[in-house]
Amino acid sequence: MVTIKDIAKRLGIAPSTVSKGLNDANDISPELKQLVLDTAIEMGYVTKRMKKETRKRLCVFIENMRYEQSRHFGFDIILGFRQAAVRDNWDITIVPITPDLQLEDPYDRYMVKNNYHGGFLVGFALKDPWMEQLKTTTIPTVLFDNYITKNSNVAYVGTDSFEGIDLAIDHLTALGHTQIALLNGSLNSMVTAHRYDAYIASMQSHQLQVNENLVAYGHYVEDSAKYHMPSLIKNGATAILCGNDLLAVGIIRECEKLHIKIPTDLSIIGYDNLPIAAEISPALTTINQDRINLGRNAYAALFWLIAKVPISRSLLRPQLIVRDTTAKPKSSYHRVRYSSQSSQRLQSNL
Repeated sequence: MVTIKDIAKRLGIAPSTVSKGLNDANDISPELKQLVLDTAIEMGYVTKRMKKETRKRLCVFIENMRYEQSRHFGFDIILGFRQAAVRDNWDITIVPITPDLQLEDPYDRYMVKNNYHGGFLVGFALKDPWMEQLKTTTIPTVLFDNYITKNSNVAYVGTDSFEGIDLAIDHLTALGHTQIALLNGSLNSMVTAHRYDAYIASMQSHQLQVNENLVAYGHYVEDSAKYHMPSLIKNGATAILCGNDLLAVGIIRECEKLHIKIPTDLSIIGYDNLPIAAEISPALTTINQDRINLGRNAYAALFWLIAKVPISRSLLRPQLIVRDTTAKPKSSYHRVRYSSQSSQRLQSNL
C-alpha cells in the first residue's frame, strides 16, 4: 500500500510537505500542492479522509441535460441514484459541469481533492476533456450512455437502444409502414451512433430498404425538428422515428402548423417517455426508458466498481408505449398526393 513516505521519496521532499499538500495546507505553494496530489493519484494513494466510513462521498456530474424539475430527462435518473445510494449511507453531491471546468481540473485530481470515492457522469459529450482522461482513471466511475474501453474502473449504464429501436420498427411494420425515417440527435454522441446502428440493423432484419435520405441528424431539442421535417416528407417518409421525445414533439407541432394530420398523414414515435409524451395532443407513441431504475442501476454499477468488481456494461430493457401518433399508412395513391401537397406547404412556410 502506498504511503506518504513513498510519495515523499518519489518527489524528493519531506513527508511533512507531502502531508500538507494532501491536506490543502496554506503554507506551501499551489504548484507544489498540485505536484503532490498528481503524484499521489499516479501512485494510487488513498487519503485517510477517503478511508473513513463515516464520510462516504459520491459525486454526480451532469452536463448538457436538464434535471431540476420532474419534467426533465435527468430528474428521475438523479432521483433513482440518490434513492439507492442513501440507503447505504453515502453523501451525494450534484455538480453541474462544463468543458471549461474540466479543463481547469483533471478528473482524477478533482475527485481526490474533494474526497470522492466514485463518480457518476451524465450527459457528457464524446469530445469532453474528461472523457479522454477516463481511459486511465483509477477512480470508480459510471457513465450514462457513454463507454470507455479497457478500463476496469469505468462502467457504462443505459437502455438497450437496439431493442428499443427494434420495438418501434416492429410496431410500424406491423401497421404496414415501409418508408420509415429516423430523425436522430447530435452527431457527437454515442447514443446517437447506437440508435443509427440499431435503425440500420432493424430495417435490414425486417427486409426493408435503407434510404439514407430518410436519415437526419439534429439536436435533442424540440426546435431542431422543423429544420429536418421537410426533407424527410419530401423523400416519402410515412413514419418518423425520433431520437427522443422532444424531437417528436417538435414534429407534432410543425405538423399542426402545416395542417398535416397525425397519425392519418404521418406516424410518429418518440424515445424516452417524458411526461410531455402523455400530455401532448395527440399523445405520443414512444419508447420508455425507466429513468428511476437507470439511476438505481448506475449506483449498483458504481457500488461494485468500488468493491473491485470490473463491471463493463449494464443495460435496462426498453418498453414500447403505444398511444395516438401511430396508425396504418395511407394508400399509395393518397400518399403521392399528400407528399406533393405537403412539400408545397412546407416550402411556403420556410
